[in-house]
Amino acid sequence: MTLPITGGCNCGAVRYEVTAPLIRASYCHCRRCQRRSGTAASPQAHPAPGTFRIVAGAEKLRVWKPSDGGEKWFCGECGSAMFGSNPSHPESIGIRMGTFDDDPGIRPTVRQYVAFAAPWEPLPEDGLPRFPQSRHAPGARPS
Repeated sequence: MTLPITGGCNCGAVRYEVTAPLIRASYCHCRRCQRRSGTAASPQAHPAPGTFRIVAGAEKLRVWKPSDGGEKWFCGECGSAMFGSNPSHPESIGIRMGTFDDDPGIRPTVRQYVAFAAPWEPLPEDGLPRFPQSRHAPGARPS
């Protein structure tokens, strides 16, 4: 992994960089991520505060702001899901791992919202801690 870590959308209109090593990565199995991604789980990597920035195409970004969850940012040209943020923990950005240009040098270490895991794709026996809901919830413990 070399710095900066770079990535972007399918059409190339939106580009970003991360200027420091990523601090953690996770899988989310919530229904919103399933619908947003079209997959059973969404792998996302989390940069240290202040190390992620859009370097091209900021005007092409669009956002969906559900009233009960985090913002979902995507390219308005090609629809690529790019990253998310959540007002309840604004220091944490979740970059969609499929948007990195190269290996970001980190692997997911936790699964959250497994109570909502897709029945058509069983959770793998990978040894990762599994949280039924958000790992950020007060008193959250893996199952």
